[in-house]
Order: sequence, then structure tokens, then C-alpha cells
Amino acid sequence: MMPAKFKMSKKGVGQLLKSRMIQADMLARAERIEDVAVGIAPVYAGAWDTNRGHYKASFKVTTTNRGGRRKDRATATVTNTAYYARWVEYGTEKVPAHHIMLRAAAAGGGG
Repeated sequence: MMPAKFKMSKKGVGQLLKSRMIQADMLARAERIEDVAVGIAPVYAGAWDTNRGHYKASFKVTTTNRGGRRKDRATATVTNTAYYARWVEYGTEKVPAHHIMLRAAAAGGGG
């Protein structure tokens, strides 16, 4: 029997990486990460907090087929638009880090 042969096309791989199929998969992964992040996001219970739940409600998913270092592939991104999101993620000298995005990506980003 003759072994199977394969010749890779760089142009074809490039088209695949920008395709709607890959973009849809990236979006599905990002939405799973967003779901986990919302589920584990803290809600401060202090009486003075007038924006209770704002951080939890501020997650957003975006997708594009012009992502990557060379703007040549499909990507999806999960962000939190609360101005204090970085402090929730990384902490401060008085508040411990929660690592919401890190934990969500680890839990929800797999296949």
C-alpha cells in the first residue's frame, strides 16, 4: 500500500484561520469563559455600595476575523468594562486578588 500524502497550503491555512467556522468556535469558547466568570464574580454586600452587581453585569464578549499579531485570524475576547475590574482581578495592597478571568479561562476555555 502507498502511504497517504499531504501537501499543506499556507494560503489555505490562512483562509481557515479567518473563516466563519473558526470565528464561531472562538466565540463559543469566549461565551463559555464569560459564563464561568459571571458565575464566580464577587458581589460586594456592603451597605454603602450603590452599584451592587455592577462588576458581575459588566462582562462582554467581542469577536473578529482580524485578530492576532498580524491581524490575520479569527479571535474572540472576554473583557469586563467596570473601571475597577483590574483591581478585582489583581488585587491591591488592601484587597486580595480574585483572579476571575484567569480562573474562568482555565475552567471554561477548553474544547
